[in-house]
Amino acid sequence: MNDTIGSSGSTSSPTPESSTNAPRPEGPLTSDVLVVGAGPTGLLLAGDLAAAGLSVTVVERRPHGISNMTRAFGVHARTLEMLDARGLADELVKRGRVMDQMNMFGRLTLDLTRLRTRFPYVLIAPQYEVEQLLERRALSEGVHFQYGTELLGLRQDGEGVTAELRGADTGEPVSVRARYLVGTDGVHSRVREELGLPFPGVAVIRSIVLADVRLTEEPADILTVNGSGDSFALVAPFGDGYYRVMGWSRKRQVPDTAPVDLDELRTIAREAFGTDYGMHDARWISRFHSDERQAPAYRVGRVFLAGDAAHVHSPAGGQGMNTGLQDAANLSWKLAAALRGRTIDAEALLDSYQAERHPVGAMVLRSSGALVRLAMAHNPLQRAARSAITRFLKVVRPVADKAIGMISGLGIAYGAERGSHPLTGKRVPDLELAEGRLYEVLRRGEFVLVAPRDGRVAAPEGAICAHWKSERGSTLLVRPDGYVAWASDRPDAPGLHAALTGWTGRA
Repeated sequence: MNDTIGSSGSTSSPTPESSTNAPRPEGPLTSDVLVVGAGPTGLLLAGDLAAAGLSVTVVERRPHGISNMTRAFGVHARTLEMLDARGLADELVKRGRVMDQMNMFGRLTLDLTRLRTRFPYVLIAPQYEVEQLLERRALSEGVHFQYGTELLGLRQDGEGVTAELRGADTGEPVSVRARYLVGTDGVHSRVREELGLPFPGVAVIRSIVLADVRLTEEPADILTVNGSGDSFALVAPFGDGYYRVMGWSRKRQVPDTAPVDLDELRTIAREAFGTDYGMHDARWISRFHSDERQAPAYRVGRVFLAGDAAHVHSPAGGQGMNTGLQDAANLSWKLAAALRGRTIDAEALLDSYQAERHPVGAMVLRSSGALVRLAMAHNPLQRAARSAITRFLKVVRPVADKAIGMISGLGIAYGAERGSHPLTGKRVPDLELAEGRLYEVLRRGEFVLVAPRDGRVAAPEGAICAHWKSERGSTLLVRPDGYVAWASDRPDAPGLHAALTGWTGRA
């Protein structure tokens, strides 16, 4: 696909507008966008849209109040860059703990300090810390929240989406209208169900025990992971005196509904680590299974899916929350451009969300699934394969660096048309500009044209023009999500004007 907005080469998804039998509009709009689900993905998306001047409503089944009982605890480098572009990363880093190495299978150490980023590490920070920052930002931008509110159904027409909601206050159904709706309501998504979309896949690992506990003995590493072939376990700190402990045993495969207690987790930890670190005072303990599933479509007309509503995978690599946040960052600026009339082809632009993020979701399913299967290796052939892969990654550094890049998110790129500049679709690092850091400039939520300092190139209305701090003569058009939309090795190359006006829709 063409990463310049307004590409005529994109094939649009079937939409109500394109159908001669589309139902007629049902009534006045309540919001520009209705977001169903107030997890990290929905919160980032809502905050972005509201910051762009749009009216946004978020509905969430849970009562108000961020829960501590969440599974995600690792924030990768690319996610931190996206939070930096919203002015949130530095505060989150202060709340978390930095881990600059990843140990895999007890034999391979991946050096994260080799990453070219302001954040060459994994930040150990529980999901509720991320949610608190994103909720605060969304509220400050004017997002309207309706907690304790359930989606009952939805239907769409040529001008918007009608959602049937039921709140805890009256218990009576009420209809609301929005121009677009985004389902960020998790693995059991009601939005996905209402769209009639399948969620094909398998349970990759069953009977995982998860608990938040105190420890008598502090582990030597920030993140402790190990396995014995028949079991594996993970320990990570929350920073408040509690630790997240996750354990799995091949010997104890029972349904999610089976009773679970701390003794079971202690046994698994001793098998994996040789110690249970004196775990006690569990504030939460549960049993769950991990699926690998992906919806075939992330867009159906005026309704979109993001985060776990669109894809779920094993916890290996800690990529779940991170992938969802990156979905939101990709979709938010495209929805904003379509709603603000800032694109000459809104359908092609909105279709690019599916074209770009669906392959990323599939890649994460493959990579996280491979990691968990290697961790679970127990017969001699499987263990030999794991040993061979580990040795290969130790010796061939470029392959190890690529693996780190994909897990961290820094190596993810979006496809570009044949003949386009090699940088097109690639993530842009935090460039030092005459105006400051690139990711500080991106906080305005606009495209950024990075041009030579001689002033020969100017950005059109609605774009920000920044300049190289050095004497470089090349030109970059950076998308609001920090990827290259267009590039040239010289400032006056043909195509710059078309690239700039293509997304603004202005001459």
